[in-house]
Amino acid sequence: MVFCMASSEDEALRISETLVQEQLAACVNRFAGAGSIYMWKGEICHDEEWMLIIKTRTCCMERLISRLKSVHSYEVPEIIAVPIVDGSKEYLDWLQTNTK
Repeated sequence: MVFCMASSEDEALRISETLVQEQLAACVNRFAGAGSIYMWKGEICHDEEWMLIIKTRTCCMERLISRLKSVHSYEVPEIIAVPIVDGSKEYLDWLQTNTK
């Protein structure tokens, strides 16, 4: 699974559709209203963002990261991956079928 923040609903939708259409992700969950406080270029920033939870496989990561960077508006987008260690066989089979 990959976590990524987007600046707006439009951007979150565009990123999600791109990744699913290109089979870099089987599914992307989008959550509105994620308040973020972070340091950027020496200043504390406060933003409302959209959180994306991207379901993919390790074999897709290099291409997914490259594609995310190419379609994202941020200079340095958050791209953090955590492993899926277990799950229902049917879901994991579906995940594999819908990513390449």
